[in-house]
Amino acid sequence: MKLFGKLYLIPTTMGESDPMDVLPQTVRRTIEVIDYYIVENDKTARKSIKAVYPEKKQSELVLFTLNKRTETSEHNDFIKPLLEGINMGLMSEAGCPGVADPGAAIVKLAHEKGIQVVPLVGPSSILLAMMASGMNGQSFTFNGYLPIDKDEKKSAIRHFERLSQDKNQSQLFIETPYRNNKLIEDLLQILNPATHLCIAADITLPTEFIKTMKVSDWKKLKIDIDKRPAIFIIHKM
Repeated sequence: MKLFGKLYLIPTTMGESDPMDVLPQTVRRTIEVIDYYIVENDKTARKSIKAVYPEKKQSELVLFTLNKRTETSEHNDFIKPLLEGINMGLMSEAGCPGVADPGAAIVKLAHEKGIQVVPLVGPSSILLAMMASGMNGQSFTFNGYLPIDKDEKKSAIRHFERLSQDKNQSQLFIETPYRNNKLIEDLLQILNPATHLCIAADITLPTEFIKTMKVSDWKKLKIDIDKRPAIFIIHKM
């Protein structure tokens, strides 16, 4: 029986911070022995690997790039080392691979091929924001990006607010960072004043900002999180 390599899901930091402040030693030990990686961005991945394990020779790394431009037909080529018995690492641009990340397609393929998948502990902005929000950790949904179209976005916000009340389920979503401030304006205009809103930006970084208040209270504040990665959570009690 042929032995396959293992696919390690390797978390990364969510910004410019010391990797050892947010990543366990398991990540360092894994990067030490793995030379083959599937990554979102070659340059970012190399920088992350160097930050975690500076002794790693960059010339020995073999990186396959997986992003929105990657054709599905390329996935089988990416996992060939695994089928040949070589362990590989899967890395996201930031945080945990496979969650709100194109790497999920590789994980799915690995399962289909009978390849063992090994998730490593690391920071997930979704879970960390939920933990810190004070909202319903028993039932919540991550909805990804809101629509760009103004009317569709408005409908989506109202839909998520209704869901949060009808199902007692916290609703999470994200926005392209340079649109954050406009989204906050929209949320404060559209949501019920009694709805709770959590804004969590720069999670795990020195500039981390996490706050949960009613919409009516948010309206009294001026907040600027332009171009800062953020998670938004709403819940109408």
